[in-house]
Amino acid sequence: MAKPDYIIVGSGMNSLVCAAVLARKGLSVLVLEREDTAGGCIKTGEVTLPGFKHDLMSGFYPEFIAGAAFAELGEELGQHGLEFCNTTHPCGTVFADGRSFILKTDRAANVEALNALAEGDGDRFNADMDDFGANAHLSFGLLGNELLSWQVVKLLGTEVWKSGLDHLLSFFGHASRTARTWASQFQSEEARATFTPWVLHAGMDPDGTMSSYMARVFTFALEAAGMPVVRGESANMVRAFEGLITARGGDVRTGADVAEIMMSGSRASGVKLTGGETIECARGVICNVVPQRLYGENGLLPESQVPVKVREQARVYRYGRGNMIIHLALDGVPQWSDPELAKVAMLHMHDSIEQTTQSLAQVKAGLLPARATLAVAQKPAVDPSRVPDGKWSLWLQLHEIPRDLKGDAAGEIDCINGWSEAVRESYADRIIAQLAEYIPYLPGLILGRNVYSPQDLEAMNCNLVGGDPYSGVNELDQFLLWRPLRSLRGHKTPVKNVFHIGASTHPGPGLGGGSGYLVGSQLS
Repeated sequence: MAKPDYIIVGSGMNSLVCAAVLARKGLSVLVLEREDTAGGCIKTGEVTLPGFKHDLMSGFYPEFIAGAAFAELGEELGQHGLEFCNTTHPCGTVFADGRSFILKTDRAANVEALNALAEGDGDRFNADMDDFGANAHLSFGLLGNELLSWQVVKLLGTEVWKSGLDHLLSFFGHASRTARTWASQFQSEEARATFTPWVLHAGMDPDGTMSSYMARVFTFALEAAGMPVVRGESANMVRAFEGLITARGGDVRTGADVAEIMMSGSRASGVKLTGGETIECARGVICNVVPQRLYGENGLLPESQVPVKVREQARVYRYGRGNMIIHLALDGVPQWSDPELAKVAMLHMHDSIEQTTQSLAQVKAGLLPARATLAVAQKPAVDPSRVPDGKWSLWLQLHEIPRDLKGDAAGEIDCINGWSEAVRESYADRIIAQLAEYIPYLPGLILGRNVYSPQDLEAMNCNLVGGDPYSGVNELDQFLLWRPLRSLRGHKTPVKNVFHIGASTHPGPGLGGGSGYLVGSQLS
């Protein structure tokens, strides 16, 4: 491809969606990825034992199959081999004393189960989800459009005309609540413990402004769409995108690290790679990077093209907590207190919302938490082909991890050297010991394990700064209108034909491909 219409820097979900949308319009696209394989956080590897296929970072796709990108691209991606497995048991919670709750894709079953836990909880849940569904056009209209656009003006104006200003103000008022406030309507601890931890998967915490909004988004989506995984391994999704893009005349090139965006006057003319190679483009450059990489010192854009206020806001852009990922290869299915738990895709395990709050406070102080909120995924429950016959695997995500490690809240692990291999493995030992409180005989089941610290995650994907998988904290001043920066609007940059996509941009983190779809749909 001598001179593509668009060059896309980075090959994560948003890049692949953007490239596919543009390619389907007949535009030529070149996706450049610095790593040896494309996909960003979508990677699969046998990192414990042969035959155990672990999605190394991300791996569930309810946002994608429920979103606009899949509606447009799904059929063609299927022609290139993309196939999903799904479940009627998307998520749940387990307590160390054996109590549990499973959220299913059956509303009536959920209402009945919640009412059995506490009188009225199921009815409250039903009313709340009905309310969210009635306003879903607002929620997904805001998340699926540029906020400063005529589409959103029309959306809000129509809502005022149809339902009144009070209704619209009430919607935003409810959206601004904390997840703790929203969950307090439920009497049962099981219900509160099931719904609130999901905000951690958006880079929020239960006491953050608008965390109730994201908790309701997750709950509604899980009940409606389940917890789909890619059949075989998540890397098959990347292969399907590569097949679609190349079949439409585009290209995905790995091992291509972009050093800078080249300019011709006030417009981008192409990119220069770290090895010195230059690649020209006909129409523009689309960057799936964090703000500092685009606007900061030695960033992709020349300093002369970045206003001082943009450069300063990029400098102080804030990243969230680190993450740790633990992969376990097991000799068989865990002995859960309820056999139904073996069917659940994602389980959360924590003592209470108060324990999660305490753990988050310890992380803010730079400490390893004494107790953790465990997100435990069972991919074989959804796709048995991920493991050898008779075996099992678990994927643990820990959201309460300090990026700047200063110590250990329990006083047991020497953290003087930061994230060393010894610290990583010692903390993983603590987590597995905690997990064993919920799974009898767990240590005897473990055949192999692999652990990624925040430093390891950043080494695998440079957008995961300090191990933050959401490319920036999702607090109100870095959310919606103010994501990524206050002085920018949408996905435009100070250079007219350079565009910014990815988790650092609206609508934020997730695997729906939202920002890539928005930009790909707008460009011609």
